Amino acid sequence: MRLFQETAWRWWWLIALLLLLDQLTKQLVHQQMALFDSIELLPFFNLTYVRNYGAAFSFLSDAGGWQRWFFTGIAIGISVVIAVWMSRLKRHEIKLSLALSLVLAGAIGNLIDRSIYGYVIDFFHLYYQDWHYPAFNIADSVICIGAALLIWDSFSSDSGAKK
Repeated sequence: MRLFQETAWRWWWLIALLLLLDQLTKQLVHQQMALFDSIELLPFFNLTYVRNYGAAFSFLSDAGGWQRWFFTGIAIGISVVIAVWMSRLKRHEIKLSLALSLVLAGAIGNLIDRSIYGYVIDFFHLYYQDWHYPAFNIADSVICIGAALLIWDSFSSDSGAKK
């Protein structure tokens, strides 16, 4: 029980909540929209169902299929490293704990898709006139937020947390 009270694993509920939200929204899109369907929500934001067979920004998406297992292996490895890291963090390391929780939730969310379907379901689509940001999902969003928190944590002092 100490693992869930005194370490970063006390954030397990956030990981579970984000995983649930990620998977529910992906299933809703997968079941209610046809591939490439798009619903305009704002003049710069659509829900557009796409499948990402690669990594970020569809990197290696047309590599012939081997990338599915490559990115699955990377996600599993990163998830294990983060889980062990979280088990060694102290209770006062809140920013780092939160950052790792977000990255872990996102990594597992996309890992689930890649394992089941062979691709990741993306649907958030930002654009302005002819410029389009690659579609993404909740897992991608929490990974980015977690990465930003990791960077912030690496530049901030722990002295405030220890006081």
